Amino acid sequence: MHRSAHIGWLRASVLGANDGIVSTASLIVGVAAADSTPKGILVAAVAGLVAGAMSMAAGEYVSVSSQSDTESADLAREKKELATDLEFERVELAKIYEGRGLTPDLAAQVSQQLMAFDALGSHARDELGIVPGFSARPVQAALSSAVSFAVGAALPLLIALLVPQKNLIVLVSVGSILCLALLGFLAAKVGGASIWRSVLRVGFWGAFAMAVTAAIGFLFGVMA
Repeated sequence: MHRSAHIGWLRASVLGANDGIVSTASLIVGVAAADSTPKGILVAAVAGLVAGAMSMAAGEYVSVSSQSDTESADLAREKKELATDLEFERVELAKIYEGRGLTPDLAAQVSQQLMAFDALGSHARDELGIVPGFSARPVQAALSSAVSFAVGAALPLLIALLVPQKNLIVLVSVGSILCLALLGFLAAKVGGASIWRSVLRVGFWGAFAMAVTAAIGFLFGVMA
């Protein structure tokens, strides 16, 4: 089985969970480094979780909706062109197949047979690059992003609730990096990609984000 069929929901889920872990862990570490109270850290983390999940859902919905609108407009235009000049569209499709290596005669036969079976579907796939299984799904993408962000953000929040205040920065950082490594491992497994590359990539950028916010929080704590 090929793994590309998973790319739509996998992208949204991995992006959401990764953002949830990194942003919430960074927020906790930054606020803790500024010498905030446990209550202040908790409020900041919960607010970050809720705001982040809503932002991810809204952003993903708007983005994928725009893609869906573009696809719908292209399909409507293609349907009109098929209704008004079928022969031109047949030749156009044949030229596409010629460009992929078929002889002119074979390309013409393939174009004619495919258009007789499903003219709009053939042009959508081969001319526009729109494949039914990979078409934009705004609601699915929004829900996947929001839920995965909330799940990811809950992990460093849970660690912050369970560990003592004096060890909070270290334990949240280490725990979050381990969660990111696990996320990279799972994403690579599902997508069939390199496991080590995925793990190192998410781990490095997560650690970098937490280090930057910790430094900013420390500076604000010193200046306060």
